[in-house]
Amino acid sequence: MQPLLKKLAALKKAVDDAYGQLEIEEKRKLASTIEQELVAPEVWNNPQAAQNKSKQLAALLAVITPWHTLKAQVSDMTELMEMGDESLLPEFETQVTALEAEFNERKKELFFNGKYDDHGAIIRLSSGAGGTDAQDWTEMLERMYLRWAEKSGLEASIVERSAGEEAGVKSSVIEVTGPYAYGKLRSEHGVHRLVRLSPFNSDNLRQTSFALVEVLPQIDTPEEVALNDGDLRIDVYRAGGHGGQSVNTTDSAVRVTHIPTGITVAIQNERSQLQNKETALKIIRSKLAQLQMEQHVQSIAELQAGESANWGSQIRNYVLHPYSLVKDTRTKYEDRDAQAVLDGKLDGFMNSYLEQNLAE
Repeated sequence: MQPLLKKLAALKKAVDDAYGQLEIEEKRKLASTIEQELVAPEVWNNPQAAQNKSKQLAALLAVITPWHTLKAQVSDMTELMEMGDESLLPEFETQVTALEAEFNERKKELFFNGKYDDHGAIIRLSSGAGGTDAQDWTEMLERMYLRWAEKSGLEASIVERSAGEEAGVKSSVIEVTGPYAYGKLRSEHGVHRLVRLSPFNSDNLRQTSFALVEVLPQIDTPEEVALNDGDLRIDVYRAGGHGGQSVNTTDSAVRVTHIPTGITVAIQNERSQLQNKETALKIIRSKLAQLQMEQHVQSIAELQAGESANWGSQIRNYVLHPYSLVKDTRTKYEDRDAQAVLDGKLDGFMNSYLEQNLAE
């Protein structure tokens, strides 16, 4: 019994240390505060703010609950074993092994030590050089991230999409919510390069295409990134669409420009001008938060003009011809099953990036 008790004591210490590092107790207090706010009837006078609070609470509980349960289970097991019933030793061994496995899975969350790692994420995809091939490549990436989110138990939805003339998409904005969505996805920030035989070329020649992937922390509460109204230019215009859809009949599309940095976000997805404006402002806040981290400045006022990800920062190559290989240029991690990667098998790339960052 003593060796097993010693093993359990080590596990208890490791769980307690991780619990502290992840600030689970502070998160519990914050969750409790939000729960109290959501009980007050007046909070629903602003449905968007109330919905954001509900999302924030759900994200917090998704992190808190497993750790709180694990901590309680280890504590209960310690009490049981200290009673010294040797006849239950095989059962104790099984349960301690299960608790260790649960902890080893959970401790990956220690990788997520960035300021916004526990936030949702906004993925902005933009097609680059390569015409229709690049637009098709951008749509392939859109599908890849949607598949990855589904396999990872995260919620993903397309909030803005501009289709290509012939095929694919010129740009797409995906919102991903769930535990550590931004922490997991930030490894994807940069230029993605595809080499393949072009399906749009009559000679079936090899084609290289590029797409820019920007991963931004989702800023739902305006207080996190305060915007000065004087720094914003807001333009409204008639939304474009194919086939004379009713979306064209009102000036519902909104373009928001953050004048000091030159960041521009245009949204025309919703029928409501107000909804499009709120979405555009949320993405502006998210881009500013990303720039703030990249430029290591304390306030928005100190930011320099510049793109959050630029076309010079190529991070990953996807080769479908003459061989199959996906290789990350930063971590050198590679996977020879390119189709599986395009079907959402991204965890290997994400984990190697997180491990490298932690080591640095």
